[in-house]
Amino acid sequence: GLEVHIELLTKHKIFCNCKTEFGGTPNTNICPVCMGMPGAIPTLNMEVVKLATKAAKMLNCTLNRDVRFDRKNYFYPDNPQNYQITQFYNPIGLDGYLSINNSKIRIKEMHMEEDAGKLIHTEDGRYTCIDYNRAGVPLIEIVTMPDMNSDDEVIEFLEKLKDYMEYLGVSDCKMNEGSMRVDVNLSVISKENYDKHSSIVSKELSYKELSTILGARTEMKNLNSFRSIRKAIECESKRQIDIIENGGSVNQETRGWNESINDSIVMRSKEDANDYRYFPEPNIVHTYIDSELLNEVYDSIPEMRDEKILRYVKEYKIPEYDAKIITQSVHMASFFEDSLELCPHPKKISNWIMGELLRLLNEKKMDINECLIRPYMLAEIIQAIEDKKINTSIAKSAFECMFLNGISLEQYLKDNNIEIISSTEQLSEIVIKVIENNEKSVQDYKSGKKQAAGYILGQTMKELKGQANPQQISEIIGEILDSDLV
Repeated sequence: GLEVHIELLTKHKIFCNCKTEFGGTPNTNICPVCMGMPGAIPTLNMEVVKLATKAAKMLNCTLNRDVRFDRKNYFYPDNPQNYQITQFYNPIGLDGYLSINNSKIRIKEMHMEEDAGKLIHTEDGRYTCIDYNRAGVPLIEIVTMPDMNSDDEVIEFLEKLKDYMEYLGVSDCKMNEGSMRVDVNLSVISKENYDKHSSIVSKELSYKELSTILGARTEMKNLNSFRSIRKAIECESKRQIDIIENGGSVNQETRGWNESINDSIVMRSKEDANDYRYFPEPNIVHTYIDSELLNEVYDSIPEMRDEKILRYVKEYKIPEYDAKIITQSVHMASFFEDSLELCPHPKKISNWIMGELLRLLNEKKMDINECLIRPYMLAEIIQAIEDKKINTSIAKSAFECMFLNGISLEQYLKDNNIEIISSTEQLSEIVIKVIENNEKSVQDYKSGKKQAAGYILGQTMKELKGQANPQQISEIIGEILDSDLV
C-alpha cells in the first residue's frame, strides 16, 4: 500500500498568506502562523478545500462535506509548531478507488494537511540547517489499501494518479521538487497463504482483515522518484523474504531509503495513532461544503487525459500512439492544441512534438515549461515548410535555436544569412549545371537506374548550401532528365 503526499497548487499556504513558491531564499516565506508562534491563529484557505474536493471526485471517494481538522502531536526539528494540523477523524475523502488495467486499487482515505519544513544537511555531515519555507504548504495525503502486488502495479498507479492531479490543476507533481512524495508500506506473504486467501486477489477484505493475513509491514519514507520507488520495493521485499526464510521475523518499523547504497535503513519503530495524541484542532472553525461550492468545483473539472486521447484520434485523425505521447503531460497537450489553433496540420504538429521537441527536452533534461519555444513558433516553422520558404533541414536547425533562445524564425534566418531560393528558373539553371558535371549519373538514369537522380539531388542541395526545398529540386531534376535537354 501507498501513502502519497501531494502539494496543492495554491499561491498561499493552507492557514496563512505566505507564498508557496519553490526555491526561494530559505526562511523568507514565513510568518507567525506557519512558525507556530504563541497566539497566532490559523485561517483556512478555501482554495485548498476546492482542490481537495476535485481530487476526491476524480478518485471516486465519498466526499465528507463537513470539513474539520485535528492536531497530530510530534516533536521534530522541521515541525515548528511541535504539532501538525491534519485530518484524522474526518478525512475529506473516503472509500475511493483508481482503476488500472481493469483492476481497482482501493483508496482508504484522502485527507488535507500542512507540510513540514525541510532539513538540509551539510556535506561534511556536521550540521543540519532548517528551511521553514515549506512549513504550512497545503497537502493532500492519499492512503491506499494494500492492493498492489508488484512494483509495476505501483508505478502504473502512481503514473495515473500523477496524470489526474496535473490535468485537474491540483498539483504540478514535480517529484524532484518534493511536490509529490511517496511512502511505501510493504509486507510479504507466502505463496501458500496467498493462494489460500483468494479474497486478497479479488480485493474484498477490509484493512483490518488484511492486517491479520499479511505479515508485519515496513514503511519506507519520502521516496521522490519512480526509479527509487521501484528499487526500494525490490530491495525491501528481498530483505523481508531473506529474514523469514532464515527463521526470523520482520519488525514493524519506519525505514529511510538511501540512494547511494541502494538499501533502506532503520529510522524508528512504527508509530501507532495513539503515539500522536490526536485531538480536534481548536483554532479552526468547522466548514461545510455547500451545494453552491460543490457545483462550482465540479463545473471547473477539465477534459482529462483519456478523454483527450479519444478526441484527438476522432477529431484530428492522428494515431492513438501519437495521442498517448502528446497527452502524457497536460502542458504538452496544451502545446499541441495551441499550435493547432495557428496551423491546421495536426499530424505534422504531432510529428514535430514527438520528434524534435521530445528529443531536445530529453537531451537538455528540461520540462516543456522550461524551454523557450512557443506554439506559435512551431506553427510558423510548419507553415514556412508548407509554403516552401524553408526546407526540413533548415527547419530543424531553426527549431533547436528557437528552443534554446526563444528567437523568431525570421530572426534565425536573418542571423544565419539564410534565404531560400524558390524561383524555378534560377533553380533549373543550377540543376543543369550539376547535371553537366555528373555525366555518369545521367547515363545511369537514362539506362533505368532511377536512383541516380538521388545523387544529383544531393549534389544540387550541396551547391545550394541547403537553401532550397528538396521536393521542388527533385521535381525539376526529374523534368530535366526526362526531357530532350540531356
